[in-house]
Amino acid sequence: MKRTLLIARREYVAYAKTVGFWLSLLAFPLFAVLGGGIPLLIRSAEPIKQVALIEQGPQATGLAAAVRASLQADRDRQNDRIRQAAEKGQSGAGRAVASISGPKIELVAAPPAIANAAGAARDAAIKTALDKQTPKDRRLDAVVFLDRIDGKPAAQVWTGRANDNEVSGFVRNALRDARRTELLAAAGVPPAVADEVQTFRPEVKAFSPNAASGGEVSMRDRIPSFVGLGAGFLLWSLVITGASILLNSVMEEKSNKILEVLLSSASATEILTGKVLGVALLTLTVMAVWGGIGASTLLSASPQAAASIGQALMHDGLIFYFVAYMVGGYLMYAVLFAAIGAFCETPRDAQTLMGPIMMILVVPILVMQMALTSPDAPVVKALSWIPFFTPFLMSARVPSDPPLIEVVLTLIGMFATAAFMVWIAGRAFRAGALSDVKLSWKTFGRAITGRA
Repeated sequence: MKRTLLIARREYVAYAKTVGFWLSLLAFPLFAVLGGGIPLLIRSAEPIKQVALIEQGPQATGLAAAVRASLQADRDRQNDRIRQAAEKGQSGAGRAVASISGPKIELVAAPPAIANAAGAARDAAIKTALDKQTPKDRRLDAVVFLDRIDGKPAAQVWTGRANDNEVSGFVRNALRDARRTELLAAAGVPPAVADEVQTFRPEVKAFSPNAASGGEVSMRDRIPSFVGLGAGFLLWSLVITGASILLNSVMEEKSNKILEVLLSSASATEILTGKVLGVALLTLTVMAVWGGIGASTLLSASPQAAASIGQALMHDGLIFYFVAYMVGGYLMYAVLFAAIGAFCETPRDAQTLMGPIMMILVVPILVMQMALTSPDAPVVKALSWIPFFTPFLMSARVPSDPPLIEVVLTLIGMFATAAFMVWIAGRAFRAGALSDVKLSWKTFGRAITGRA
């Protein structure tokens, strides 16, 4: 046991004391924040587009007014969202999202050279107004020509950028609403009723006897499912990260003949256990740092949501199920990767067996999202019984209260498979560490069966 702990300590310190480890550790939450914040910064920094509206002929009368009314309605809804965010005590980020959610468009008068011209002269004036070289006070971002085709609203939109669809999308929606209003008016529907048809949003409440309140379903009832899905994805990330570190570590020591030296003073089982334990502690460090950053951020941004997540984790011992599935799942894949690494001296050598393993790991990623909405679907339930998929899918399914016997049996099956994996991985690890044969399915199978 002492030698196992020494090997685990050596494995942990070898990575934890490096600057690169801590930089990569802090880089993930940093890039996560940047990934969420940069789009907001880009959106908030976008200039307001100057758009000119032109009605082409008497048949288009009223379409410009409909577009202006639609823009004003969007601004009113945006102001309501900002007010509601402030009333709910949301953080500055929440109010910032609400403040930039509306269209960044300003309707301006069309220059006479465009409004009073036609044909080639008008096209030339449009191109000049949209040109980047045109002074800012005379430059436009879009020119919209409103017309009717067969009595129905239509538009031609000129934009300075060929891939700018914001103005086109806004105008399309505005004209669609205008057409709906016209049809309702033509059918004799009063304007007040037409407005309600346009703006009505029904209030629908969900109820369930399994809700925390015993009646209405709230976000508190949905949080456990999201937490379970997050636990499954977290385990998948830990397997990919930790097992890859373990694989590379064993390969490096195999190529440098360090494994042979270690085997002279410790058994293959002690070395394998120590390495798995050391990398597990390393991944726990990563989890602790990421969890601390995430928890502190959530507590400062939304204390109520943080409290709900804490209650969900403690409800019916949910967190203990997550921990059990994480331990079993990590152990299965970690020892397998370590055994493969014992046969390899370069990453290229590992590709023979790594491909099928990665294909196996893709399956739970695809199915876990289904488990969020349909945890009792036959496909999800059937795959949950396969030990290599069990830790991921059952983490996503446990919050939906599957039968206890199903939880117990899947845990037993997973840990039995993990114990079997430890046994065969120990045999393969020793054979690979003391052998110079190239990795293949044949040599790997012989090592497991003891014929290597």
